[in-house]
Amino acid sequence: MVFVFATITVLSTFGGGLFALHQARRMHLVLGFTAGVVLGVVAFDLLPEVFKLSGELWIGVPAAMLMFIAGFMVLHVVERALALHHGHEGAYGEHHHPQVGLISAAGLALHSVMDGIAIGIAAQTHSAATLAVVALAVIAHDFSDGINTVGIMSAHGNTARRTRLMLIADSIAPLVGAASTKLFTIPDGFLGLYLGFFAGFLLYIATSDILPEAHSRVPSKATFVFTFLGLGFTWAVVATLNATL
Repeated sequence: MVFVFATITVLSTFGGGLFALHQARRMHLVLGFTAGVVLGVVAFDLLPEVFKLSGELWIGVPAAMLMFIAGFMVLHVVERALALHHGHEGAYGEHHHPQVGLISAAGLALHSVMDGIAIGIAAQTHSAATLAVVALAVIAHDFSDGINTVGIMSAHGNTARRTRLMLIADSIAPLVGAASTKLFTIPDGFLGLYLGFFAGFLLYIATSDILPEAHSRVPSKATFVFTFLGLGFTWAVVATLNATL
């Protein structure tokens, strides 16, 4: 199942890139729904699973919650360093540097490798529900990663050929990450910590990447509606999985 989900993630990323290349008019609605799905996975499955797996305290605070904050802040620092928030920096709209686009897209590809690793590690929890919802979150937000890869490369003046090559690299990255987890196993005591870190990672992606991008494209109340639909969809999936698995 790990490789099935990883392969679907590959298709999702590539599909997002193709979606961006064709400049779809409803992209803001897709991104709004994606943000809702990712937020739902964090709230309805990952954090409850984290509390089950890790009850250790670090200086009076649950260790998993410290890792949750660490996941959020690590991605924030990395993105600021690599200038991944191209859409939120006015200076980028005035200057086109293909190398900056390459570096930023490479950062997204590395991020996609981590997504694949997340799927592999979720499988190590031996919880089919956790594996399914983590995969759901990864598949959903990797669609937006494909969109962002094309957007970053195009915004910085890269050629269409180079843009497609980076899209392919970003698309196969989750498969590489998932395959790497066959080489190691995380001890049970650390699984909760990792899932906490990944929950913070996803929260940052939803609130600082996907939602701002959705609302900056086409300001619309419908985007809010689709975000709530994404939350409701994830709630229904998690509830169904917990009832049947």
